[in-house]
Amino acid sequence: MPSPTQLPLFEHDLAAPSEFTAISLMESVRILRNMPEEQVPPICLLEFDGDLTDWLVRHDLAKSFPSWPCFHTTMYSVDAGGATCGLVARTIGGPYAVLIAEQLFAAGARLIVGLTSAGRVAPSLPLPCIVVASAAVRDEGTSYHYLPPAERVECPTAVGSFLVSELQGLNFVVREGLVWTTDAPYRETATQLRHWADQGVLAVEMQAASLFAFAAARAANIAVVARVSNAADHQGDQFDTGTHQDGLRMVEAIVRAGERFLRARGTA
Repeated sequence: MPSPTQLPLFEHDLAAPSEFTAISLMESVRILRNMPEEQVPPICLLEFDGDLTDWLVRHDLAKSFPSWPCFHTTMYSVDAGGATCGLVARTIGGPYAVLIAEQLFAAGARLIVGLTSAGRVAPSLPLPCIVVASAAVRDEGTSYHYLPPAERVECPTAVGSFLVSELQGLNFVVREGLVWTTDAPYRETATQLRHWADQGVLAVEMQAASLFAFAAARAANIAVVARVSNAADHQGDQFDTGTHQDGLRMVEAIVRAGERFLRARGTA
């Protein structure tokens, strides 16, 4: 029986180059679909649920980005208060979010923001609220393909303060802090929830640790904004994240924050 440190999950040669790359996949898509090569918008969002994207499309607020070279997803461009951002829907879970983030980064995105749903862990959080992830517990698998084993990973991109200041203008409580990333949302036990609450975790979601590890390894700019809408101990309505108009205002706030961050870095 192998010891925990001998498990395949922890035996990757992190310095070895990959034989399959986002660039090669996108080149194949362009050839097969006769697509031009075009840089994606500088700020791109990964929308976990897809409901907001569907609403934006129905109301003609999101347009297809026809040169997005991906077999798996459709990209939309959204006018977010005068600035165009890219939007890819239903990027559920760490593996899928990183698959798309790798391609966005290779296609020229300068800031990638995961807009995810989350469950409350810290009892003090009101529902609904917004959490800007500053670090994530690595209770998933994708991050171990990018970084050595550790309990948690910090967000490698100093965009949190910009996001908090812009999102605080909305009608939601906004907190910045630690989240718990899990691959198994239906295995969140009472013991785990108590443990991570005691460790200062605010919310549980499915992609932050994976995206942060990818960004740290690739020197990409990443952020994760979580819409916290449910909790095991909550007796009221669950999964209420506000209206779709609230969601659009959230996208606009994220893009404003992203633009401020990129200007501060001199890369806008």
